[in-house]
Amino acid sequence: MKNQTNQPSPAVIMQIGSGFWASKILLAAVNFELFTHLARKESMSAREIKDLLKLNCTDRHLFDFLDALFCFGFLKRDGFLETAQYSNSLDTGTFLDKEKTSYMGGMLEMMNNRLYGFWGNLEEGLKTGLVQNEAKNGGEPIFESLYKDPKLLKGFVNAMTGIQIGNFMALAQKFDFSKYKTFLDVGGSAGILSTMVAKYNSNMSCTTFDLPAVEAMANETIQKFEVSAQVKAVSGDFFTDSFPKADVITMGNILHDWNEENKLMLMQKAYDALPDGGVFIAIESVIDNERKQNVFGLMMSLNMLIETADGFDYTFDDFNKWAKQIGFKSTSSLGLTGPTSAVIAYK
Repeated sequence: MKNQTNQPSPAVIMQIGSGFWASKILLAAVNFELFTHLARKESMSAREIKDLLKLNCTDRHLFDFLDALFCFGFLKRDGFLETAQYSNSLDTGTFLDKEKTSYMGGMLEMMNNRLYGFWGNLEEGLKTGLVQNEAKNGGEPIFESLYKDPKLLKGFVNAMTGIQIGNFMALAQKFDFSKYKTFLDVGGSAGILSTMVAKYNSNMSCTTFDLPAVEAMANETIQKFEVSAQVKAVSGDFFTDSFPKADVITMGNILHDWNEENKLMLMQKAYDALPDGGVFIAIESVIDNERKQNVFGLMMSLNMLIETADGFDYTFDDFNKWAKQIGFKSTSSLGLTGPTSAVIAYK
C-alpha cells in the first residue's frame, strides 16, 4: 500500500499500524458467531445482539463494535444507535454463516484462537529463526501436536477447509480434467478437494490421502456430498509412504510447510507416482515473481516462520526451477481465487 500523493501523510502508516484493531473486531465477531445468528434472524437490534451474546459492555461500546463492523462493510445497518437494525452484508452472509457450505470462517477461528497471540512474537521469530507457536521452548512440532489433540486438529482442519474451499471449487471447474481418470490429493485433510473434483467431473475417480487421524473427517465429507461412488479416503504418511498411483496428484497448502529439501522430496514422490503425461498441481498463495503484488503470499510465508521455522511460500519461478530439477517437462500457472494460484507441472 503506497501513498499516492506527493505530500507526506501518516494515513497509511496508521492504517497498517492499527490493523490489529480491525482484525480483532472481525475475529471477535466470528468467535461470537454473530454472522450466523444474524443469518437465522435476518436482522437484529443492538439490544437483541447484546442479550443473545451475553455481553456486559456498555451500550456505547456495543454500538462502537457493531458500527465498526458496519463501516468495514461486514454488516448492513438500518437506523441509528438504539433504533438500528443490523444484518449481514452479502459477503458475510455467504462466507461467515456456519450453516452454509460456503463457510470459510474456520481459518479466522484459528487465527483468533491460535495465531493472533503467536504473531505477537514475530520480532523474536525474525531474530532467532525459531518457531513461535505451541512448539516454542522445546514443545512438540506443530503437526505432531495437532494430530494428538482432537480439538486442535479439528480447528486446524476447519481452518484449511475454510481458506481453500473456494480455490478447490475453482480448480475443479477451471482445470481440464477430461483427459484423465484418476486423482490423488496428498495431505487431503477433510477430503474437500477430492469431493469438489468428483462433484464437477464425473469421469474422475478420486482418493484423498492423509494420516489416520483425519480419515473419519474425510469420510464424513464424502458422505455429506454423496460422492462415495467416486471418492475414497486412504490413510498414509506422505513422508514415509509411497504415494498411490494417479493421473493427477495435488497438494493444497502442503509444500509451503517445509524447507526446500522437503519440498523437492515431496515433488519427487509425486513425480514417481505419476504416469507419463501425468500432472502435479500445488495450490498455494503463490508469490508473484517480482514480489510486489501478492502481499498475502508474503504474509503467509512469514506465518510459516511462526508455525514451522523453515517452511516458506514461493514464486512460480521457484516452482518452475524445482519442477525442472526433478524432471517435469513443462509448467504452467492457473489463477484461482484471491491471492491463490495452482502451479502445475506436467510429466
